[in-house]
Amino acid sequence: MINTETTIQNSHPAHENNSKPAWYHYLKYLLVGILFGIVFVKAEIISWFRIQEMFRLQSFHMYGVIGSAVVTGIISVWLIKKFNIKTINGEPITISPKKFSKGQIYGGLIFGFGWALTGACPGPLFAQIGTGSLVVIFTLISAVLGTWVYGYFREKLPH
Repeated sequence: MINTETTIQNSHPAHENNSKPAWYHYLKYLLVGILFGIVFVKAEIISWFRIQEMFRLQSFHMYGVIGSAVVTGIISVWLIKKFNIKTINGEPITISPKKFSKGQIYGGLIFGFGWALTGACPGPLFAQIGTGSLVVIFTLISAVLGTWVYGYFREKLPH
């Protein structure tokens, strides 16, 4: 029996010598994360006040941010499909069709209620903590625990 995991891993250019990159190769990700956090702070995306305005339908600010992200995503996926864009390692990008499930409605409602109650969604959590809102650590812990609980019960849930 052939171990496909090993075959795939060894055929990947980044794993030719099977060594882990040095720690400083990860600095680019840290810098992009810091830049992303700065953008979140400057755009007031992490502002509890802005999030509450959105859920009370008092301001267009967050809807504009979310809408521009959706449009950017649509254009990006269209470009990837139209020009058959590959990853940086030359691998094809495959976008699988998604099947609708009523669980997505329930999950979206739970996510939205949590977002409205805490004033935080997973993207800005780290930026909020980085600005000194240490109480958001409880939201982060709750998000991690919720993800773990879902993973634990996933096989038993209807999909």
